[in-house]
Amino acid sequence: MSDSTTPGQSVLLSAKNLSVRFGGVLAVNKVSFDVRRGEVFTLIGPNGAGKTTVFNLISRIYVPTEGEISFEGQQLSKVAPHDVARLGIARTFQNIELFEHATVLQNLLIGRHTHRETGLWSDLFFSKKTRTAELAAREKVEQVIELLDLQHYRESLVAGLPYGVRKVVELARALCTEPKLLLLDEPSSGLNTEETDDMVFWIRDIQHELGVTVLMVEHDMSLVSKVSDRVLAMNQGEMLALGTPQEVQAHPGVIEAYLGSVGDMSNLRRAA
Repeated sequence: MSDSTTPGQSVLLSAKNLSVRFGGVLAVNKVSFDVRRGEVFTLIGPNGAGKTTVFNLISRIYVPTEGEISFEGQQLSKVAPHDVARLGIARTFQNIELFEHATVLQNLLIGRHTHRETGLWSDLFFSKKTRTAELAAREKVEQVIELLDLQHYRESLVAGLPYGVRKVVELARALCTEPKLLLLDEPSSGLNTEETDDMVFWIRDIQHELGVTVLMVEHDMSLVSKVSDRVLAMNQGEMLALGTPQEVQAHPGVIEAYLGSVGDMSNLRRAA
């Protein structure tokens, strides 16, 4: 498996020989890959392949048993979990994590907290510095609302929103942190066909209009094929194949991991 970098395209995140063990279970075994600045890089594989575990290692939720992850040359193992967002890494989750009894606008403003530079006394007396910061935060949030067509839901409570809209709100909150790297954990999970098509549109805009690098875990091979520059297939915690979506889908080991038979290759292609 080759993971060479295209000339002129630098590496943003690098994982080297990642392994993590939970008791007697080796959940991830010597996984290595580079995510290039400006690309959409996707992890695929059957349930239990170790994809979300890799996400949790990058987010510092888990600590690797072996190996190292670096972001812009800085080792993440030396960064406190609560400081990962300040580096420029944002994340969504399989299970939506929002404040359900707050409005969409309030949830998105929470996403701006990593950029807050005012102190307690300034906030308490609502000083000019605080007012200026509040206006700047609101401006950034409104830009994200416009990008993702959330104007109609701005003042709506999250608890009353359809599931598909809540997925977009969580994506919006992550974007409000102004990330350099956006981790999307199964962004199409629970969405219908039309909502999944919208997600394809959003991911492309995030990549091309905002210049954000995307690292994604996804099961929907149609979405993967439409937005991914490169794909890493995993199975049982190990690497199977790395390449373009077409190259990975045609890999015999990937076909067997998904369908149990190399002869079923045409079915995987149709799924894509």
